[in-house]
Amino acid sequence: MADSPTFDVIVIGAGPVGENVADRAVQGGLTAAIVESELVGGECSYWACMPTKALLRDAAALRAARSLPGASAAVSGELDVAAVLARRDAFASHWRDDGQVDWLSSAGIALFRGVGRIRAPRAVEVVGAEGEVTVLEARHAVVVATGSRAAIPQIPGAADADPWTSREAAAAQSVPGRLAIVGGGVVAAEMATAFADLGSRVTLIARSGLLPAVEPFARDLLAETLERKGVDLRLSTSPESVRRGADGTVRIALGSGGTVDADEFLVATGRAPRTDDIGLENVGLEAGAWLDVDESLRVVDRAGAVIDDGWLYAVGDVNHRALLTHQGKYQARAAGDAIVARARGASVDDAAWGAHAATADHRAMPQVIFADPEIASVGHTAASAADAGIRARSVEYDLASVAGSSLHADGYEGRAGMVVDEDRKVLVGFTIVGADVAELLHAATIAIAGEVSIDRLWHATAPYPTMSEVWLRLLEAYGRPG
Repeated sequence: MADSPTFDVIVIGAGPVGENVADRAVQGGLTAAIVESELVGGECSYWACMPTKALLRDAAALRAARSLPGASAAVSGELDVAAVLARRDAFASHWRDDGQVDWLSSAGIALFRGVGRIRAPRAVEVVGAEGEVTVLEARHAVVVATGSRAAIPQIPGAADADPWTSREAAAAQSVPGRLAIVGGGVVAAEMATAFADLGSRVTLIARSGLLPAVEPFARDLLAETLERKGVDLRLSTSPESVRRGADGTVRIALGSGGTVDADEFLVATGRAPRTDDIGLENVGLEAGAWLDVDESLRVVDRAGAVIDDGWLYAVGDVNHRALLTHQGKYQARAAGDAIVARARGASVDDAAWGAHAATADHRAMPQVIFADPEIASVGHTAASAADAGIRARSVEYDLASVAGSSLHADGYEGRAGMVVDEDRKVLVGFTIVGADVAELLHAATIAIAGEVSIDRLWHATAPYPTMSEVWLRLLEAYGRPG
């Protein structure tokens, strides 16, 4: 152990979250090493955010052109599927991480390739591809940033039928004629949109319905649009068994009766933490479990007490607070700053360091579902506000009635809603659904994170004629101040 390479911070996992923790530590004057068993850049770069949005973009652009008479007259033919997949490949860097590795080097972060396991407090064992072992020591912190993986549901036959997960869907080299999707969450909604647009006959099977956590007006419009695309929505039912035949086709038996036949099937029923083989058991934690953390991302036990003297951090998906890349990167910045502060002997609990606590995960977490139409939301829904004990009032407005929307596209469909804390008179939730609404979300995020009062929002004038004018219409629906 005395000859082991030593760094101030060791990060297990070189996705965007791990990269940001290490970079923040180095910018604060510490040394950092990062351990990665797959591609540097992680899930988002190769199997999630970037390639999936590339799969969706061409069809969205074509829809936009066809929604305007002059542009539609200039459009002929259908999507070039091969070109769509080729552009997707480019955004996934053709599943090579050379550029990300070069960035680590330029940032002064040491890279160790292999499987990283916690061997003891502040010690990480790295097992390379040839079985070689290197033990790294951390002076101040070890950070778990290993992310999550798709959870395979316990459906008889599913695991043996070679299912797609989000990875296989995002990296597909051809478009199946028939695609069955099991699940009704974000991945299911986005991939149903993408593959229906690319020519698949899609069946979506979701026991709990489509996007049960979003506002009803948003999921209802999405369901209508998917059905217009020809997507067969089988809601309130679930698969009883799955079997892949000798000819490669899949047959799914449903609990409600009947079967669904497909060429491929995608399981999109949730995520599981990638913590089963990282040595948690060597420091008294449960292998394969989500890791609980405090507001500075230190791992805590079930009673909320910091593990040992606070050397272990968990950032991103593994702490189950917010399974979103941008929130993981936000946590990474907070964790990196906290590690630097503690290395300098400061107390992160002091008021001077309060800004570095990860609080946005609780009240101002933005998310965009890049389906057709897009659903953008931040903070509470009406239902979650009620569950949180907030005395809230919700108002909605037809986005198609806003001048900017009708200019944006003929036949525009959309809706927006906001949730107001009636005791504090501040915005606590916002949801908007419609074509190209993702870029409208940050205004709501700022209002919620900044706890801007409804009275002050009246003075945030929206430019005319843009879709942002929906803010004025929502405020009018809520009622004038005073």
